[in-house]
Amino acid sequence: MLKSDALILLIKSLTKSEKKAFRKTHIYSSGISDYLFLFDLIVRESNPEINVIKAMFLEKRQGSTFDASVKYLYKLLLDTLLDLRQTQDHHYYLLNQILKARVLFEKSLFEECFSLLHKVMQAAEKFENYHAHLLATKFEAEYLFALNIPVTKEKVLLSKQYRNNETLKIIRKINEHFALYELLKYRIALKGNIRSSQQKIELNDLVISEMSIVASSNIESFEIKKLHQLFQANYLLSVGDFKSAFYSFSELIVLFEANTHLWANPPIYYLLTIEGVLDSLRSIRNFDSMKFFVEKLKNLKSYSMNFNANVSCIIYLFELFPHLDQGNFNFTYEMMNKNKEYIYDRFQLLSHTRQAELSLYSALILFCVNDFRGAHKYINKIILKGKDFYHLPLYRTIRLVNLIILYELKDFDLIFHETRSIKREIKEPPGAYRIEKFMLKFLNKPIVGQSHTRRLKFWESMSDEIDVLRTDVFEKQVLKIFDFTAWIESKLTKKALSEVLKQKQNGQ
Repeated sequence: MLKSDALILLIKSLTKSEKKAFRKTHIYSSGISDYLFLFDLIVRESNPEINVIKAMFLEKRQGSTFDASVKYLYKLLLDTLLDLRQTQDHHYYLLNQILKARVLFEKSLFEECFSLLHKVMQAAEKFENYHAHLLATKFEAEYLFALNIPVTKEKVLLSKQYRNNETLKIIRKINEHFALYELLKYRIALKGNIRSSQQKIELNDLVISEMSIVASSNIESFEIKKLHQLFQANYLLSVGDFKSAFYSFSELIVLFEANTHLWANPPIYYLLTIEGVLDSLRSIRNFDSMKFFVEKLKNLKSYSMNFNANVSCIIYLFELFPHLDQGNFNFTYEMMNKNKEYIYDRFQLLSHTRQAELSLYSALILFCVNDFRGAHKYINKIILKGKDFYHLPLYRTIRLVNLIILYELKDFDLIFHETRSIKREIKEPPGAYRIEKFMLKFLNKPIVGQSHTRRLKFWESMSDEIDVLRTDVFEKQVLKIFDFTAWIESKLTKKALSEVLKQKQNGQ
């Protein structure tokens, strides 16, 4: 990415307080400098394009160098953000204090240096920041020996060494837990959620390794407990055991809320935990309980505009899902229109996963109110940028939704070509869900123009197979996103999709 493009993204991600702090620090009585002029220029533009910004800058600041101003402004912004983070996040604060201690030692202010290092050690213990604690004790030992002043007794020295070894053990255990959690997330990201019992068995190596680490450890640490619960909950979610995943995520919430002083800032893991609970509740269709956890998200704030934008998007989606899943399509359409400015105008601040989800469900809302061209426009936001989203497990479901939109638009030639592309893809490991294969087969047998009687016979011939798909724990991974079987039923029986979904919710 060009530095100028990175600068625009960085400035657009700043909060109001961060912009104010930067201007306050860098405005001078002698006038506005080149880099501050460039800063104001980018802030003013709602959709800044680098060529336009450059032309406006060179027109107003003749004789100035645009590239030099970009690089200098980028550096100053990072310095300002780093200064602000010291009061917002204990990780920044502790590392900065350690660096200050090093400066004090270099300037021969030894007493002040050791006093600061001791304060760092105390704070690191409070926040369970083992790396900062180890670094501070390492520097303390080095400085004492450099000064040739063994001011501590041998017993105290041995105690410190023992404590450092125990800290290293904790760090090693944390790394072991994180490595397994990372491997689990990698496999899920690469292959998607589990599609068969065989794939579930293929995760046994990770499960056994995780159990052995837990069994061999008697260390009490928030980080270790957190990673253990995250592994358990995400594994259960990936294999479709939604009720057990819900209980595991709930235990994790209790752990987080008992240790709020240990949260990262922004609290990404806490957000993932609440999202996991909501995802589990949606999967078991316990929509009423979702409200309680959505309220928890509404109270979650951070200094990061990107984090806040992603939280807002998750709140919007999980308030939307109960109505979409139960066929209340007019209500979801109203929700979408109400949130256009608040959610959709901050699209670029969202992660790729969140952008894909927002585009997919926006397309589904319009699809369900029969605005098929509007739905196609939203789904194309992802399809046409395939290289940015292709790696996401959700991407193939997005392509499947694209096919049913094309089906309603009667673009059967494009369906044929897209189907061939998807079939080539699902021949490779990890294969496909059965519902995906079923849909590809159905979509290539157009029923347009068929009589109602023939449609009903077609439905009767496949209804048993659809019942099996609906009850399969692995197929529910896809049907949770959108119930393709309900759409097929509505097409063949000529019932409204909303009616089919409501009947399913009521167990009819």
